[in-house]
Amino acid sequence: MSSLPQRVRIVEVGPRDGLQNEPITVPTADKVRFITMLAEAGLTDIEVGAFVSPQRVPRMADTAEVLAQLPSLPFVRYITLVPNLRGLERAMAAGARAIAVFTAASDTFNQRNVGMRIADSLREFRTLIPAAKDAGLWVRGYVSTAFVCPYEGPIAPEQVVPVAQALLDMGADEISIGDTIGHATPEDVARLNRTLLPVVPLSRLAYHLHDTRGNALSNVQQALRDGIAIFDASAGGLGGCPFAPGAPGNLATESLLDLLHDLEIETGVDRARLAEATRFLTSRIGRPQHEHS
Repeated sequence: MSSLPQRVRIVEVGPRDGLQNEPITVPTADKVRFITMLAEAGLTDIEVGAFVSPQRVPRMADTAEVLAQLPSLPFVRYITLVPNLRGLERAMAAGARAIAVFTAASDTFNQRNVGMRIADSLREFRTLIPAAKDAGLWVRGYVSTAFVCPYEGPIAPEQVVPVAQALLDMGADEISIGDTIGHATPEDVARLNRTLLPVVPLSRLAYHLHDTRGNALSNVQQALRDGIAIFDASAGGLGGCPFAPGAPGNLATESLLDLLHDLEIETGVDRARLAEATRFLTSRIGRPQHEHS
């Protein structure tokens, strides 16, 4: 076990993972303002949208317009999800410089989420990721349902490792491991890390935790003890997965910041300015302010 990291990088997923599940469509201008406020708060990695089917995820239909209107900030990485080569083409045409691809450790979930088995997704990525890297893009790979699948039940670490290894071998810069329905415990995190860390370098491993059973912060602490220093979070705790029953929301960025502050771990994020961004967004969507924001 390593000592706790001195600094943690937070990947803010609210503008994508949060807004894609809202019952109303947030106007493009409000999305741009929200993302800009997040960047001004010190968040350097922000998921801003997804080049997916607008019929399947209608809240992300304006991703190209959002990218076009965002300020160009040298210290901020705007990330967009792409499911396939067509999505990559759209992302590149829109000027994206960072993308994320997504698969799972459960075949059933991946089939429900993207309409393909894991092997089919990886086959697509064998062309997609090298093409993105050749074009100079930064690439993140998501592995969903790394602990429990809503359809298949518990997932063994041995199911996660080959997926993560494949993404790395294709050229992914970073791997984000998802507790998609929020059922993981700290013991589960420790067990997965024992299997995963010999394969995925610490500097390239992130966790995407949901708080369904209130374990997200405990799971963060276990991951920190194992040396993990990259965590996904969502301003105000917005979002979850529309294809994962029982996933009510992501770990709130505010809650993660509070924990890291208590542990004297640096983030570079201004808590007050983050709260302003969350207040702006929640006022636009008519949702009560998250209790931690």
